[in-house]
Amino acid sequence: MKRALVTGGSGDLGTAIARRLSENGLHLIVHAHRRPDRAEAVATEILRQGGSAETVAFDVTDASDARRALEKLLLGGPIQVLVNSAGIHDDAPLAGMSGAQWTGVIDVCLNGFFNVTQPLLLPMMQTRWGRIISISSISGLLGNRGQANYAAAKAGLHGATKSLAIELASRGITANVVAPGILTSDMARDYFDGETIKRLVPMKRAGETGEVASLVAFLASESAGYISGQVISINGAMA
Repeated sequence: MKRALVTGGSGDLGTAIARRLSENGLHLIVHAHRRPDRAEAVATEILRQGGSAETVAFDVTDASDARRALEKLLLGGPIQVLVNSAGIHDDAPLAGMSGAQWTGVIDVCLNGFFNVTQPLLLPMMQTRWGRIISISSISGLLGNRGQANYAAAKAGLHGATKSLAIELASRGITANVVAPGILTSDMARDYFDGETIKRLVPMKRAGETGEVASLVAFLASESAGYISGQVISINGAMA
């Protein structure tokens, strides 16, 4: 059974992704940092439904903490599917943005990608099969008012993934980015009402986390072995 790690698995989107990957027969490692109880609930649900799951807790911005946790996980075998879903936003116009807001978002969304992905690469490469899928945002493609930090982090993720895809192509490992638009998540509900969504989204609705999870599950499958280095939007025709 292949093992999959979903960072940010305690969030709405990470939870949906973990559940969907479990349906494809993967052993799920559900990650959390501040909400380990939610990760435990996700893993318990997967187990109750006949799947295989466990949890892990560490801070993706702390390279030493992440490496210790990942080395312990690797004692059970290589992780061949990695979904980098951990992310935060801390919005402000750049003119009024603090240094802490800038670095805090980049630490989680971009440095966290490195801190989690890099320790897993050599064991994954030795198996000559792997899938690395990182969650971005339409903000990383188009920019967004008040999100220069978030857009910069996500755009950096795109470049890092394209480079990684080239490095891993001969090893049977793919690396891709999924860039959702507005979703029916707790985060989006704080910012977008129904009328705003209808104005911004040509399909006149927010996307479902399950729709994004299905795309991630496809990219993690055998069928997606020739798709790599791509930034795939899922946004109801916003761009």
